[in-house]
Amino acid sequence: MADETLIEKVHELSDLELAALICLVAQEHCIIDTEPDAIDDLAQELQLVASKVFGLSNAVVDCHEHTSLDDFAHAILSVEHSPTRSNSPVTTRQESYFLHTPAFGSTNRSPVTETFSDNKRIANVIIAKNLDEAPKQIQIQALELMRTKRIYTRTSVQNAPKRFLFIALLGGGEGPRLTRHLNDYMFISHFHDPEDGFPNLEDMYDDGNSISSVVKKNPVPDVEGSLWPTISAIDVEHLSSLANDAVVSIEVKRYQQDIISFLRVHRAVAGGVSASSSKHLDKLAKCLAPLHGLAYATPSLIGLAARKIYLHRIHIVQPENERSMQWGSDLDAISALLEGIGAEDVIEDVLGTTGAEVPL
Repeated sequence: MADETLIEKVHELSDLELAALICLVAQEHCIIDTEPDAIDDLAQELQLVASKVFGLSNAVVDCHEHTSLDDFAHAILSVEHSPTRSNSPVTTRQESYFLHTPAFGSTNRSPVTETFSDNKRIANVIIAKNLDEAPKQIQIQALELMRTKRIYTRTSVQNAPKRFLFIALLGGGEGPRLTRHLNDYMFISHFHDPEDGFPNLEDMYDDGNSISSVVKKNPVPDVEGSLWPTISAIDVEHLSSLANDAVVSIEVKRYQQDIISFLRVHRAVAGGVSASSSKHLDKLAKCLAPLHGLAYATPSLIGLAARKIYLHRIHIVQPENERSMQWGSDLDAISALLEGIGAEDVIEDVLGTTGAEVPL
């Protein structure tokens, strides 16, 4: 079981910091959702979380429909041991790793480019803004990066660091918005309400007022990690070890499987309750146990895990495809029944009194 000092530090974390910690402990990746108007502030907050709380380097990829593979590969790399940050791929995209020339060997490269090539590395935390708006090939590249922990440049293969976190930062919308396999590979999803604030970003302002009520100075978060992070690498490794040793009893395991079954047969669900999501549910429950000072998973932790695992996965069925239409249900009645129902409503329905029975 984790010591009291570490547990106290965990309990003092914000929702975004806790989501990042869980992913680092599980060695998985996540989706962070917010209102479209707050996505830039949230990106800066996540940069501060990475550098100040975990001491990790970070990079932001601003995705859009015209983002190229060259832009993506360039933006996720940061400069290590560079004398200045003027050459950082996070701040400039003047140099390209994939040059559009028929003969790569004949391309002349400047000394600056050579130095940059020698010092480049993949950042520990990659924040992909509006990844759902990126072309399909960019999302496939992101999935390949998460699965293989490497990316190919024109001159070399870059490997991701041991502590690696990819955050898909989305603005607005409900349900699955990424490509199918990428969406299913994401570990958890979390919605951050802008009214909950951005504590790390607010601390950067001298007057201490809310960032929504002051003239913004556009502070640039540190892309390099802090030397004295709140949660160290040793803390993360210790929590990972405790999570691997967490016990799930037969009764709790049965409750977990009941939740999965109830979700799959829910009349509003068209899909999304996959085999990988079931593995993620079990993994998240074990990761939550040491954060609560426990050596075992409880039914309440299973319910908490289900809310984070399935929120971005569940597909809501179209009225014409709802199963009762096969034996003559009225389309207008089904449309009225399903109106306004989202993934969160389905999960709460299954976890409520009409769903799976909680073991005593």
